Order: sequence, then C-alpha cells, then structure tokens
Amino acid sequence: MGHTHSKQKFIALKIGVLTVSDTRTADTDKSGQYLVDSLIKEGHILSHKKIVPDDIYQIRATVSNWAVDKNTQIIIITGGTGITHRDITPEAVKILLDKEIYGFGEYFRTISIPIIGNSAIQSRALAGIINHRLLFALPGSTGAVKDAWEGILKEQLDKSTKPCNLVEMME
Repeated sequence: MGHTHSKQKFIALKIGVLTVSDTRTADTDKSGQYLVDSLIKEGHILSHKKIVPDDIYQIRATVSNWAVDKNTQIIIITGGTGITHRDITPEAVKILLDKEIYGFGEYFRTISIPIIGNSAIQSRALAGIINHRLLFALPGSTGAVKDAWEGILKEQLDKSTKPCNLVEMME
C-alpha cells in the first residue's frame, strides 16, 4: 500500500538544518547542503543552517533555541547518530523531546538494509516532537541523508500525502 497525493494545497514549512560534526565546514558539509537544496526544491523554507561540533551541550542549546523560534517548524539534524564514542546526537536530543516517534528509526533502518545490508543496525536515527515541532536526527553520510529524505521525509513533510502525513500532526 503506497502513498497517494490529494489535491490539498502544499504548505511550505520552515525548516532548520543542523549538522553535527567535528570535521565538517560549510564547504565540506555535503549532507547538510543536500538537505538544504532538497527542502528548497520541494518548496519549503530554510529557517536556519548551522554546524556544531559533537558536543552534547552545543547540540542541545541549538535545538532548544530553534524549538522556541517562531520561524522554525521542523528541525533536521545530520550526524552523530552512529555508535562511536563521539556519536552523541541521540543522547543530546532525546531528553528534549516531548514525544519520540519510534517508527521513524525503525523504518529508516528498514529502507537502509537493501542499500547497506546489516550495517543498518549501526544507525540510531530518530524522530520526535519538541514544543510542537518535528525533529529528525539522521546519520551524517550523504547517502543516508538522501535515503531518509527521499524515502521518508519528502512525503511526510507534504500535507497532500495520504493516507496521512506528519504535517497534519502539527496543526
């Protein structure tokens, strides 16, 4: 059973993109730039774009600030969702969530299996709701970000996607 699109009018969402990395810069942040280009191509609005190091407090501070910003409805984080000692994005953001969307990480890993095999178990991608905003934490690889955008986010952030979408949950 696939998704269909209704004739409902598209709603442009205000989206912040946060890259978590000790090594990426504005010039080398291919995953963050892919998200920016993709969300704009779909008709959404970039509200923020920032790179912070793998530091739990800088991640929390940025997410907390965006979660109270009237100009941000969606927060997408790329990076820090693996299992190395520096990967702390889930620990940084889970405490801030009002609700976790458990199916997101499960579905992300499911769509990753045909591409990367059982290495999909190393991803701790997650999603949730923070102050009436949606938050998505994705792996840092550009391939994983593309898989998440094309396989989940592009449709779920489009109000015309039926039988349901995440935009409806924000109303």
